[in-house]
Amino acid sequence: MTNAELLEQAKAAATKAYAPYSQFQVGCALLTRAGNIYTGCNVENASYGLTICAERNTIFHAVANEGPGMKIASLAVIALGQEFPPCGACRQVIAEFAGPEVEVWFLRDGKPFSMTMAELLPASFRL
Repeated sequence: MTNAELLEQAKAAATKAYAPYSQFQVGCALLTRAGNIYTGCNVENASYGLTICAERNTIFHAVANEGPGMKIASLAVIALGQEFPPCGACRQVIAEFAGPEVEVWFLRDGKPFSMTMAELLPASFRL
């Protein structure tokens, strides 16, 4: 799977987002080291703290299918009509399942752009 294909899957997932409050439709697609692809979208709630971001939704879906040993090989996130990388909470969750060399793809100036986890979260929390 190419990074462009992963971004396309993230974009398709974003169209399914439930975002009546923020209007930010976000989708995520990830490729696991096992070679499986998972997608997810953000799902908002009137009680904002209960909202789940697309990245965490996708990662939790992957863990539910592959188990606690799931590892991310590559991840892409798209927000329809917007351009931004994963939020801080999502960066920490991605770091739990991805090494520092894993590329995270998103759009910057309308073009695919990637950063490694080490660049996105240089001081991740670890136990």
